[in-house]
Amino acid sequence: MKELTKAEEQVMQYLWKLEKGFLKDIVDEFPEPKPAYTTVSTVIRVLVKKGFIGFKTYGKIHEYFPKTAKTEYFGTHFKGLVNSFFNGSNTKFASHFTNGKELNLSELEEIKQMVEQKINELKSKENHE
Repeated sequence: MKELTKAEEQVMQYLWKLEKGFLKDIVDEFPEPKPAYTTVSTVIRVLVKKGFIGFKTYGKIHEYFPKTAKTEYFGTHFKGLVNSFFNGSNTKFASHFTNGKELNLSELEEIKQMVEQKINELKSKENHE
């Protein structure tokens, strides 16, 4: 899967949020000062060409929708990030946050709960196989 530029990612973030929309809807999502319609339209055309966005045509107007789910895009690029910066090790990635000051105690407790829940799910699944 191709990586998005910052401008492309911004358009995709708004389209993922909207789920579908016309050019005007997407431009309306941008903060002030809003970019020109032609600028956003150009980015959308590139995203269509890359296969990230599809559209339905109503006369001369296009209604756009994401063809790639946000979770799918994130998952692919997350793996690349872990491979590039942490030698493919999820453990090294996680230790980056536990050794730094990025997370406070409540955030670490929340992550601990999620990890424990996932461990219990996997153990339960293993026991039923």
